[in-house]
Amino acid sequence: MSNIYISVAELLIDVEKELRYLQLWDAEMISAEALASEQPFAVDTMSFPQWLQFIFLPRMYFMIEQKMQLPGNCGIAPMAEQYFSVLKLPSSSLITHLHKIDVLLSSQ
Repeated sequence: MSNIYISVAELLIDVEKELRYLQLWDAEMISAEALASEQPFAVDTMSFPQWLQFIFLPRMYFMIEQKMQLPGNCGIAPMAEQYFSVLKLPSSSLITHLHKIDVLLSSQ
């Protein structure tokens, strides 16, 4: 496995860890209807943390496991900054991990 896959996988684990720490990790699977959203970040059917948990993380893990081409342009951190700006949560570590993913994927 190349370094990019390892680096991204490590950051994905960090993102999951932060979501759990912030108590934003859902124990129940989200509905099939919510997963079928075609809107960016599924804003019409789920929260940003749910999008990370149910769409972004599984999709990225799958791409890594299959050694698929990873997205070349990624801009998740700005969405996280916007989402968390109104919440009183210590989200800076989560945003930092997402920013590292953005930089890593955009620079490959």
